[in-house]
Amino acid sequence: MKKLLSFLTIFMVISCALFPMSAWAASSASVTSIDTKFENKNLVGEDFSGQNFQEVQFTNVDLSSVNFSQSNLTGAVFNGALLEGANLHGADLSYAISYVSSFKKADLSDAILVGAILKRTSFVDVNITGADFSDAALDSAEISRLCKIATGVNSRTKISTKESLECR
Repeated sequence: MKKLLSFLTIFMVISCALFPMSAWAASSASVTSIDTKFENKNLVGEDFSGQNFQEVQFTNVDLSSVNFSQSNLTGAVFNGALLEGANLHGADLSYAISYVSSFKKADLSDAILVGAILKRTSFVDVNITGADFSDAALDSAEISRLCKIATGVNSRTKISTKESLECR
């Protein structure tokens, strides 16, 4: 019996090596109908509220006045993105990455930015009431700017904005 099992195992290994089978899988993008990458696009004023943009990449995209309220942006990447006046109220940006992007006049109230990497990203005249920045990586100048306006407690994580930014 052991010889038969050994023979079958060797036969299967050789068969798979000589006659590989093609993989049959659906991408998450084809299942969800959401692009996984937006590059060099103008999406000004689009309404994406309540949608799933988990791990989607936005590179050199104008997202001014976009509505991402209550959207799942977990692990999303914003590289050179312009989010001026964007509505991100209640959005989940946990573990998102933002590099060389602008959130000028954006509404980040009650947003979750836990573990986000927000380097070389500008937060001028933003609303961060109740936003949770726990374990987020921000430039020290931005932390200082945000601590001056930090108020409120996040409705889902129950963490105060000041506490999450480790304001002194």
